[in-house]
Amino acid sequence: MVRKVYSILIATWSLLVVSADAEAQLFRFPTANRTLLEEDGGAKFFTGTIGNNWPAGAYGCVRNSGWRLHEGVDIQCLERDKKGEPIDPVMATADGAVVYINNNSWASAYGVYIVIRHEIESLAVYSLYAHLRRVESGLRVGQSVEAGQRIGTLGRSANHPITRKRAHLHFELTLILNDQYDSWRRKTHRGTKNEHGKFNGINLAGFDPADVLLECHAKGRRPFSLLQHLRDMKPLYRAVVRDTSFPWLKRYPRLIKRNAVAEREGVAGYEILVDFSGFPFLMIPRAESELKSKAKIQLLDVDATEYKTGKCRQHVEKKGKGWALTGKGSEFLELLTY
Repeated sequence: MVRKVYSILIATWSLLVVSADAEAQLFRFPTANRTLLEEDGGAKFFTGTIGNNWPAGAYGCVRNSGWRLHEGVDIQCLERDKKGEPIDPVMATADGAVVYINNNSWASAYGVYIVIRHEIESLAVYSLYAHLRRVESGLRVGQSVEAGQRIGTLGRSANHPITRKRAHLHFELTLILNDQYDSWRRKTHRGTKNEHGKFNGINLAGFDPADVLLECHAKGRRPFSLLQHLRDMKPLYRAVVRDTSFPWLKRYPRLIKRNAVAEREGVAGYEILVDFSGFPFLMIPRAESELKSKAKIQLLDVDATEYKTGKCRQHVEKKGKGWALTGKGSEFLELLTY
């Protein structure tokens, strides 16, 4: 009887630990604004651009008539001081460590911004908080932070004017494209200045934070898995690169799908699945026998239906009866595999 009770207690404790671990993986809202969870809550959650309503503050091909990607979400402020300036606290979306702080408002379109690294299901994920009024006093690079911990104050800082009315938090969830970004940039963009190292926005591949927040917090939600969320993305295009060693492979091995042919014959390159936003969500090793071209980079196919609503990254274009990589698409794949 004692042994049975002990077993039940152990089982119960295990379930509680699993439940606590699962809860710890949830991404929290980075401000007190949770109106996204309300029916038709977008109008109270997102901040639109000048002359455009709230959908322009969501993620995706929402700007310049669908031709410009918005890499994150712009979250409305809830509190203002007597001068009308925002005073909403900005909080870490999950446990992690601060990896970058930019306090020079004029050095980036992000203005004053913070990047935090999180370890979620063995994936190095980064959250970015931009247009801050200020960074929390004492916050330093290398410092550990807890989910919900205040890291700054919402604002409207940027290297371009943001009106007081449009003050908001620009929030991103991203992965790093390449740890060697600085080296790649010096080689390919000589004479240009990079003040932000590998945390330059060009080197960040983001996915929709609003989708993640909804999946984490909506009523009746299923247990959230970031890994599964990423793997379930739809590819806009598939390409093959004849390269077998680049930083992404070591940084994100859980986004590599096994292939028995390549395991048996050896890896000659990688097939890369990229969504409409330029997010490389899955890689498949390919053997020489599976490659149809000797080209270093080859476009395999494009989903024409996805392209109709997700053409803003401009990585691919229609060429006669077929498709081709654009200069932007080729540069993206070269950065990814540098």
